Amino acid sequence: MDLVWERPEPPERAAPVPLSRAHIVETACALADSGGLEAVSLRKVAAALGAGPMRLYGYLGTKEELLDLMVDAVYAEIPLPDPATGWRPALRALAHACRAAAQRHEWFADLLGGRPSLGPHALAYLEASLAAAADLAELNDAMIAVFTVHAYVAGAVRSEIVERRLARETGLDEEAWQRASGPYLERMFATGHYPALARSVRDADHLDPDTIFDAGLDRIFTGLATVTA
Repeated sequence: MDLVWERPEPPERAAPVPLSRAHIVETACALADSGGLEAVSLRKVAAALGAGPMRLYGYLGTKEELLDLMVDAVYAEIPLPDPATGWRPALRALAHACRAAAQRHEWFADLLGGRPSLGPHALAYLEASLAAAADLAELNDAMIAVFTVHAYVAGAVRSEIVERRLARETGLDEEAWQRASGPYLERMFATGHYPALARSVRDADHLDPDTIFDAGLDRIFTGLATVTA
């Protein structure tokens, strides 16, 4: 399989607009940061660069390859911890760094999950995760641990990004939405059909996203330590 990571770039040539794979990816990421993934296509990236779209095909073959390169560019922003710090601090640092990257580049959350990315920086992130988990358990259990943490991070990050987008689109943050929906929920709770939900809404502490995210990691780490002990 011919992967873009191993494919050499075209030789430099005189042209009104100099190109490189890195410049193309940087431009695509900027478009996605401002307009989401729907703002990214080879034609739109070429227009932003002031180049003809056919020139981009010398550097990548499809939009999917461009998205792969964009994802790897975000992984390149994630600092990798020293596994010698211990598996909990290392996996926590990676989880928080991945979440922070998605907060800077919301479109990154849309591309998390599924098959592992194969770019060098994505592989380095996975390597750091497995190296940290190696201190926790045997190989199979370490892989399950890494998958579990990554699945949690991807799900939590997507949920946060969806909430941020809805707040922008509706003009209602979570607190304002809760106030607006409060009367309806109270009428539903009065039916007696949702006692657990009513109790959680009325009595549970309303924690900020940072606290919720870190508490979720703590519970996963505690469970992993118990299972692999």
